[in-house]
Amino acid sequence: MRTAVVLRATIAAVGVVGVMGCGATVDGAATTAGDSSGNVTFNPCTDLPDDVLRSTGVDPSTKRVTTDAAGSSSWRICNWEAIDLPYYLSVASTSHTQEESRNNPKLTGFRDITIGPRQALIYQDKVDSRGNICYVSLPAAQGMFEVAASWRASQPITANRCELAVEHAKDLEPVLPK
Repeated sequence: MRTAVVLRATIAAVGVVGVMGCGATVDGAATTAGDSSGNVTFNPCTDLPDDVLRSTGVDPSTKRVTTDAAGSSSWRICNWEAIDLPYYLSVASTSHTQEESRNNPKLTGFRDITIGPRQALIYQDKVDSRGNICYVSLPAAQGMFEVAASWRASQPITANRCELAVEHAKDLEPVLPK
């Protein structure tokens, strides 16, 4: 069951990721909206300390790697199971930007919020009709970090995913590079 939930959320994340690099056409040549070939320097799969993960309410031993390619990559994403509720936390590090998210027609419900010194952005995926997942992005020199709370589809929703994602983003913001 847990594998099915992670697989569904991973497919949803890949759908969001797949659109992020889409851009405009200039003089017949396709361009990307950002540096989709950029190298992500912070890797949440290896750079988030276990004590920080525990303090935000997830179990470090439950880490699942969504994407962590060897060498240069524009995305690195890992997930951890929450300790107290049936959801997991995803942390993505990417060379893509908040502006690309705002311009992504598959995302909705944009809200600005300040987290620490950063202007964060809250949003959801339009295809997520149940509202299982909420994303909070934080700008960074490399692009952005995306923190998401993803409810297990097999469980009744008993907490606001956006509030959970915001709380995790607040906990993680001090350790994420500016």
